Amino acid sequence: MSETPIVITMGDPSGVGAEVAAKAMASLSPSERDRYAVIGDRDTLDRAIRACELNLPLRDHGQDDFAKALSVIHVPVDGLPGRFGVLSEACGEASFRYIEKAVEMTTSGAATGIVTAPINKEALNSAGHHYDGHTGMLAHLTGCKSSWMLLASPTLNVLHVSTHVSLKDAIGRAQPERVHETIRKGHDHLRRMGIASPRIAVAGINPHCGENGLFGREDDEQIAPGVARAQAEGIDVQGPISADTVYHRANTGAFDLVIAQYHDQGHIPIKLIAFDTAVNVSLGLPIDRCSVDHGTAFDIAGTGKANHVNMLAALDYAGKLASSRLSVPV
Repeated sequence: MSETPIVITMGDPSGVGAEVAAKAMASLSPSERDRYAVIGDRDTLDRAIRACELNLPLRDHGQDDFAKALSVIHVPVDGLPGRFGVLSEACGEASFRYIEKAVEMTTSGAATGIVTAPINKEALNSAGHHYDGHTGMLAHLTGCKSSWMLLASPTLNVLHVSTHVSLKDAIGRAQPERVHETIRKGHDHLRRMGIASPRIAVAGINPHCGENGLFGREDDEQIAPGVARAQAEGIDVQGPISADTVYHRANTGAFDLVIAQYHDQGHIPIKLIAFDTAVNVSLGLPIDRCSVDHGTAFDIAGTGKANHVNMLAALDYAGKLASSRLSVPV
């Protein structure tokens, strides 16, 4: 291996993670493939390769005698079902251990960054790992109090004030401090990615941003003060802007980033616009992590039908993160 690898966590062994990882790796040249290592279960990866009828030899990580093979870091977990499409506590445990290994490697400098394949939250929690998903798990494993979910695509970028909480709780979390901090994290990330002066829009939380209190005071009392703080720091940010127009404006070039107030407010527009190309990126961590933006798809796992386009997009973004880490202090 010619450089410190970007590691790919296989995700839930019952899902499509092994399949999309294998397809993505098989589509690369041997020299490109040499940049990566997959963390997961070798037998599951073998089964996925056979299901997809791929010519993709494997090697243990650190063995450089077979340059065309994909490097694999096998993490043994007892009780894996040995077949796809099964909700399993053991698979939830495996999902956690793959991430744990990736964090260990990345924080120690043995890996450059992490690309994650999908996990199943029910399986993860049944194994005793009570997280809302990758973002919360990674924040805990790296000792961070806060983290953010960015969905990045070629024409639309969305950063969330909150994600996996109820709508009622999301409204409560959209406080000036969190809004302000979210704007700053998005601004700093886009600067790191090469945008010198990011143009940021903040979506309102109520219809028409509350119409001066007619439909609620949250935009005036919770969102606007956070925007004002960021503006006072010289950040080019506008808002709150009615959510029914701001995404169209951003997608057609008016803004580089939209701050969404809650999960579905940000996920719905970007999945409509860029379902196969949007990448999930974690901000606020001391390590770089991005991910496919789809689930485990138990219904098609093991059939060879899973599309790996989103994994390729995640790998491409991870490469850009790695390059920016070399040139910009994080």
